[in-house]
Amino acid sequence: MGRPGADYLNEADIYRLAYDVAWSRLFKVEHSIRVYVTAVRAPFKSIEYITLKVKDAVCDRFRADCGQRPDVNTAAPAVRIHLFVTDKTATLYLDTSGEPLWLRGQKIAKVAAPLKENLAAGILRLAGWTPDQPLLDPMCGSGTLLLEAAGMALNDAPGLARDMQDFGFTRLANYQPSLWRKLCMEAAERRVPAPPRLQIWGSDIDDDAVARTRQNLAHAGLDDLIEVHCADLLEIDPPTASGILIANPPYGERLGEASSLDAFYPQLGDALKKRFAGWHCWFLSADPHLPKLIGLKPARRTPLYNGALECRLYGFPMVAGSAR
Repeated sequence: MGRPGADYLNEADIYRLAYDVAWSRLFKVEHSIRVYVTAVRAPFKSIEYITLKVKDAVCDRFRADCGQRPDVNTAAPAVRIHLFVTDKTATLYLDTSGEPLWLRGQKIAKVAAPLKENLAAGILRLAGWTPDQPLLDPMCGSGTLLLEAAGMALNDAPGLARDMQDFGFTRLANYQPSLWRKLCMEAAERRVPAPPRLQIWGSDIDDDAVARTRQNLAHAGLDDLIEVHCADLLEIDPPTASGILIANPPYGERLGEASSLDAFYPQLGDALKKRFAGWHCWFLSADPHLPKLIGLKPARRTPLYNGALECRLYGFPMVAGSAR
């Protein structure tokens, strides 16, 4: 929810832009606020100062219209106000999401450097996985890929597990509670009946990661549908004759030394050729040398970002015999 970008010359123009918005028509003064500023080629020396000017303008306008100002809460604001500034224009937005939408509300146990849910969902789509195909994540971490795949298989609406009052738009003046409840009920009714077991498997060499994955699956009500166990990818056998393997393997950021990578990836390539003929294997990696180290020729390379880290999604169709 935004206001069209406006030209500006200095900080005073930014203040006026924010002050001219009738904020009391958009949300109540009782709601706490936080201002976020993103700048691209902007001439300002201090983004913090621009943030302060916008906050002051919002509070001053509320005081002029209502006789009081909203509180500022930088940790858990009820309303998030965003300013996007370029070298010529400034645009104000009201955040209708609240917490980021990639937070589905399913994970309570996390691991270091977790895969974000929206990236996991995108990887499943890019890999061409559909719920009728077997899926294996042999480096499951906290289970993000497994949770997203299960959600797709059961036609769960992303984010339906969140507190329905946790979305930003529920604090805005035009919020219609009855309509939102109706939409949530309709989304819940579209969920398909769960089979006794989904064709989704997960494993990890780390006992703690497996425990966290099981905890997250149980929290999401999926622990009876997905099999997860502790195993080394270099030693496991595939659960079916064919399927899709997707993994987010170590690529320097977590594994550490280059020598460890040099030893691991060739073994990974050998294990895939030996055991996973008939499978299509996908790996997300920030290491551009992965195809050379793994000893396989990727059929596809798709650029992606894992947070700020530029990665590639490599697809390797495994056939009997050498794939070098």
